[in-house]
Amino acid sequence: MVRWKQAQMGFADFGLTYQNPDFVQYAASYGAAGHRITSDAELPKVLDLAFDAGGVHLIDLPVDYSLNGPVLFDEIPKESARILS
Repeated sequence: MVRWKQAQMGFADFGLTYQNPDFVQYAASYGAAGHRITSDAELPKVLDLAFDAGGVHLIDLPVDYSLNGPVLFDEIPKESARILS
């Protein structure tokens, strides 16, 4: 998110090219069940599985930050103006 904000403000891309840990393995290291979502269709199935199984579950759900700009700077202001007018 910080990297995206830097780009929006015209700053150079610096110091933020790192990767997340393997959250599925991280959950397992604490005795929790870890799940990695790779498609939209998987999420409801994994949620059902987690609720049915009980216990602690961590769901690694990737986020496409490329949509932040259009949503934050175009869609939200337009929708807010529509609602408030």
